[in-house]
This record gives sequence, structure tokens and C-alpha cells, in this order.
Amino acid sequence: MTLDLLLQLDAGTIANGVNNVWILVVCFLIFFMQPGFALLESGQVRAKNVGNVLMKNMTDWTLGVLVFFIIGAGVSSIVGGLTSPGGFSVGSAFAYINDPTAYIGWFFGAVFAMTAATIVSGAVAGRMNFTAYVFVAAAMTAFIYPVVTGMTWAGGLLSGGGYVGQALGTGYLDFAGATVVHMVGGLAGLVGAKMVGPRKGRFDSNGNSQPIPGHSMLLAVLGTLFLAFGWYGFNVGTQATVLAASDGGLTFMGGALGQVVLNTTLGMGAGGVAAALVSASWQGKPDPLWTANGLLAGLVAVTGAVPHVSWVGGIVLGALAGALVLPTFRWVVDSLKIDDVCGVFVVHGSAGAIGTILIPVFGVTAAGGYTFLGVNQLVMQVVGVAVIGTWTVLASIVAFGIAGALFGLRVSDEDEEIGLDQSEHGVSVYPEFTATNREGPAMSADGGARTDGGVDE
Repeated sequence: MTLDLLLQLDAGTIANGVNNVWILVVCFLIFFMQPGFALLESGQVRAKNVGNVLMKNMTDWTLGVLVFFIIGAGVSSIVGGLTSPGGFSVGSAFAYINDPTAYIGWFFGAVFAMTAATIVSGAVAGRMNFTAYVFVAAAMTAFIYPVVTGMTWAGGLLSGGGYVGQALGTGYLDFAGATVVHMVGGLAGLVGAKMVGPRKGRFDSNGNSQPIPGHSMLLAVLGTLFLAFGWYGFNVGTQATVLAASDGGLTFMGGALGQVVLNTTLGMGAGGVAAALVSASWQGKPDPLWTANGLLAGLVAVTGAVPHVSWVGGIVLGALAGALVLPTFRWVVDSLKIDDVCGVFVVHGSAGAIGTILIPVFGVTAAGGYTFLGVNQLVMQVVGVAVIGTWTVLASIVAFGIAGALFGLRVSDEDEEIGLDQSEHGVSVYPEFTATNREGPAMSADGGARTDGGVDE
């Protein structure tokens, strides 16, 4: 193609093409978070339950994309219209199904939906009936998550054009889903862990928590780093405009992209460092697993904030989330008596809520400094978190309740003792170990090191 022909091309067409290719590439990165979740969760469960975790993660994706295509994306549009003055049309809401020009946008929404769904599996690992889990995963992608996106990103209740947004004169800020995706998954997982009940041996006769070690810290930390890699797609990819067209030609949106990537990176770093320091103070030595969880919590905390806060805000939000991981986990286990195996509430739930509520406190100016975004914005953030949290908890109770009535939430004591790999799927991921009930090298589920070599008889 000659230079003259290139100059004749419409700037809008070029920008649209580049931006759509960018969206596809970052969606592939976000998909790479699925193996990250699989490794992270597998490392934190017993060897006899790894295959079940892998099966649930694959189900989240394979079943989830089908359900979200047929039902979920349309439900989001309907809820957006129902909770704003604009109204809705069922036909328009599901028009994407036969519109090839809408498929890239649908795929972008789908990878976010699958992330929310797969968070749940880590909380209920080791004892939940697989069929019941499949039902809950379908409910997450068909209704629970889409209702939240309808109230926010689809122009509904909490958006600037929604009923609450209009009342407060501002829309809810959650750039890439700290609450819309992560808090939803974390709260649904917490509800599920409570309703399914703790694993056998998690609490003694006096109600005191007892460590049940995961089988591989290596897999857990590798999974963390896989997730961190995919997170760049999650956050930076949401800045979907790479090139902007104008009368003067094309403008590269380097400043906006830079703001997002900087805060993503600083939040990640601050979360990991803060968690390492807290674990060293709490337990006497810095713990790799708590550091990994703090890194992820820092990422979650800044996910909704990355374009809205200064670099100071990115560091503070990430550090706060990372520092709270260990004490919040202890509160969930010791006070609430909930066996959240992979700590999904503390990493995804509470970190997402805290980071999103505090966005206005660290708001960024056009020059890169920081400023308070206003009382109304702060009120909107609190209201938004409360609305999303309430919906998620109530809807999750219903979903798990129906699953329990239809299939039974929990496997039998015998099946739990054998392990879900054998009882639910007829496989053994580590036949050399599980044949003799050996669990392999491990770390404490409570964050402490094993002293018995990691073998569970």
C-alpha cells in the first residue's frame, strides 16, 4: 500500500480497526487468567482434590461462555433499561446474537463474566457436590453477574444515567470491575462456603480452626504470577481506546494507557510488600502464600480505580488491601467460622470494596496530581458497593439454596475422605501420592508453615 493511499484512509476507520484488534488481544490475556486461577486454587487444596478444582475451572469457562451468550449478555441489557429512564426492548437486548459486528464486544464482556464465576470455586473447594457447583456457575453467568453489569456498565441504576446516578448527580466509578467482577465473585464464594459448611477437620470440637494444608505452594505462587500477567489485559485492556480519531488525524492515547498500567503495577507491588510485612509481624517470618494473596488483593483494590486515582492512590490502595489480607482472613475463619479455602473473600471481596469506596479520596487531576472528587462521588461509591453487595449475597443464597434442594450441596463424608477426584470424577491427579494418602509438600491453609513434612495420613 502506497503512502498516498494510506493518507486517503479515513482516520475513524483506522482507529476503529486498531482498537478492535487491541480488544481481542487483551481478551486473550484475560483468558490466560483461567489457568492462573486453576494453578492458584489447585496449589491450595489437598492433592486428592486437584482434579475437581481443574474440572470446575474448565466448567466455568466452557459452560459459562455458552450461558453468557444465550442468556447473560441480554439480561445485562434488560436490567440496564429497567433501572434507568431509558426503558428496554427484549429484542434489542438480545440482538447481538445475530449481529457479527457485536461479537467482539460480547467477547470482551464474556471474559469478565468468566472471571467472576471462577472465583467462587476456590471458596467451596474440597467438599461441594460437582453437579450443584455446575448449577451455581450457570446462575452466576446467566443472572447474578449480568444484573450487576446491568446496573453499572450497561447504563442502569448506578450509572450516571440511572435512577441513583441521576439523584446524586454522578455515576458509580468501577473502571475494570473491582466490585462488579471481583467483589461479586468473592461474596458469592463466601456465601457458598458458609452454606456448604467447613471441610471435615477444619474446626475442632471447641470451634477452633485447624490448618488443612494445601499440597503445593509452588503451584499457588505460579498461579498468582499467571493471574498478575493476565491482569494487565484486565485493567489496561479496559482502556479500549488506543487510537482516537479527530479532524486532525489520529491521536495515540498514551497518557491514559500509561496511567492505567502504572497504577496496576504499583498497586500490585504495594499489596505484595504490605502483606509480606504483616505476615512477618504476625507469624515471625514473611510468608510466600500471604505475599501472593496480598499481591492479588492489591491488584483487586486498584482494578476499579486505575484511571481515576493518582500514583499515590495506586500505592495506598494496594498497600491497604495487602495489609488487610491476613487479619481479614483470620476474622472470616475465627469469628465467622467460614471455611473459605482459598481466601477468595479477602482477596476479591473486601479488597474490591475498600479500593472502590476510596477512589474519590485519591482522585487524579488532568496534570497527574491528586484531588478529592467530592462528597457526592464518595456517597455514590458507598451506595454502589452496598447495592452490589446486597444483590450478590441475596442472589447467591437463592442460587446455592436451589442447588442444594435439587442436588445436595455437599458430598458425603466418605466421598470427602476419599477425595473429590475419585468420588466425583474417577481420576487421580497424583496417583503415586494419593494411593497411599500422601499429600505431598505443603503449606498451612492458615498461612503457617507445616512442621510434619506435609503428609496427611
